[in-house]
Amino acid sequence: MRSRVIFGLVLALGSVALLSASPVASAARADADALRQKFLQIAANGMAEAPEARQTAITDEEVNAYIQALPAEELPQGLVAPQVSILPDGRLSGRATVDLDALRAAQPKDSAAAMLPLSGKVPVEAIGVLRTGQGVGALTIESVTVSGVAVPKSMIQELVAYYARSGNAPEGFNLEAPFRLPAKIREIRTARGQAVIVQ
Repeated sequence: MRSRVIFGLVLALGSVALLSASPVASAARADADALRQKFLQIAANGMAEAPEARQTAITDEEVNAYIQALPAEELPQGLVAPQVSILPDGRLSGRATVDLDALRAAQPKDSAAAMLPLSGKVPVEAIGVLRTGQGVGALTIESVTVSGVAVPKSMIQELVAYYARSGNAPEGFNLEAPFRLPAKIREIRTARGQAVIVQ
């Protein structure tokens, strides 16, 4: 579960009725479908007894179209308009609107979220570095801002823990802890606007 969530944050990490018949919407649908097919091919290759050595490139446009095309119930409650930017040297940027009141209510009173002098739905941006190799990845958070104001990195950990809670992981997980890449992925290389998945 943990590696799937992080993999989704990194690669994906879409509303049901979004894609109308306009040219922009058609392009977004094509990008979302392209990434869905790439995920299926990566997963199928990873399940093979002898996986092929394969490199699969994905783009910012595909990732964000895929996220936007997800059914609303598959997105964490209170998380609005998530968007990912892939940057060189393993750097990633993530943006979303977050319901701080819902987050604050779920955290201890001395948590970073509980002590923020903000409320309501606010824009949150995080920048981090993904380092991968030999089938293992680790994400280091560089900065987090809420409404353009820098906040402790622990804030993004609380957000991830809150949104990633499940029956198997009632407290979520540690975002910066090393994790095994799924589907026999060996490494992920990034450039501006693109990531290459290496199996």
